[in-house]
Amino acid sequence: MVTFTVVERDPSCRARTGILDLPHGAVRTPQFMPVGTNGTVKAIAHADLEDMGIGLILANTYHLYLRPGVEVIRAAGGLHRFMSWTRNVLTDSGGYQVFSLAPFRKIEPEGVEFRSHIDGARHFLTPEDVVDIQNALGSDVLMTLDVCTPPGIDRDRAIDALRTTSEWARRSKARMSEERSSASGSLFGIVQGNFFKDLRRRSAEEIASLDFPGIAIGGLSVGESFAQFEELLEYTSGFLPPDRPRYLMGVGTPDYLFAAVENGVDLFDCVFPTRIARNGAAFTRRGLVSLKKEARRLEFEPLERSCRCPTCLRYSRAYLRHLYKAKEILAPMLATRHNLHFLNELAREIRLSIQEGRFASFKRQFLSEYSAGEEDGNE
Repeated sequence: MVTFTVVERDPSCRARTGILDLPHGAVRTPQFMPVGTNGTVKAIAHADLEDMGIGLILANTYHLYLRPGVEVIRAAGGLHRFMSWTRNVLTDSGGYQVFSLAPFRKIEPEGVEFRSHIDGARHFLTPEDVVDIQNALGSDVLMTLDVCTPPGIDRDRAIDALRTTSEWARRSKARMSEERSSASGSLFGIVQGNFFKDLRRRSAEEIASLDFPGIAIGGLSVGESFAQFEELLEYTSGFLPPDRPRYLMGVGTPDYLFAAVENGVDLFDCVFPTRIARNGAAFTRRGLVSLKKEARRLEFEPLERSCRCPTCLRYSRAYLRHLYKAKEILAPMLATRHNLHFLNELAREIRLSIQEGRFASFKRQFLSEYSAGEEDGNE
């Protein structure tokens, strides 16, 4: 079971630090979770993640259910043994993947029917099935099946999605209670409500009433403006129980992370840092740097002089550009290592700023430098 302890609170906002005790070790929050959709964080070894001190990664129920299949992972002794990862795993229920497959799925009160993106085969999963699958995986944190909706839908459709999400949450909680004796993980509920404030409040209150050990905020960062994201995040977080960990789904850039922490969020995840690394972009404190540009050809300094990651300690921008141009596998590996180190270090600095009561000033200073943009940001 999960236990969560709030350690420090910043006096200027809802920002806080905490300790999330999970079956495979404690996690200090706020914390960014690297995404390992298929049981692996792309382009980086588990040992490198361990060296960074990362204690919680995300895997995806939908993808693992389709490939390699639950029977394979169960036979291996669970996901931790299958992927040789000794620390914690949070499994996303697959609700977002079903949302992104809108032309190929049908949502019914009983569950969701969808076509596999791999072979087109039809599948039907209930909320209870999703809990069972995650327990078979041996997840440390499980997520309820929910209905994620895009911006711009009408109110009636948003209400239908909210009702289904709440009902599925109740059913998921009941199934988890039935399996409590054999399950070591903890089930988190998910708040929806689209972009209607009263529906956000209703969803938050309904999910909170089910007494989940943790709550996720879903349905944000799905294409809306940053201003709309901030407004709905601040509003929604005000209705969440203060003693439970909060997880904001799908954010992974400094501006979004600071907004999340400012509103009392403890966990966040996103594929963005590893995806941009595979496409030749890297975080720096002055913005993103494109490593494929001609301007990098004679830059023999590291990505960032102050960075202590193995990539920056050993390799130059010019060398990284050469690797990308030569299509060497090492290129995304080195950039991924740097990007995850960058966000992990940012989370550490955020925790320190909260501990010292200077989160607001740290946020202003960091984002003023970051938004000013490295050379790429001004081109």
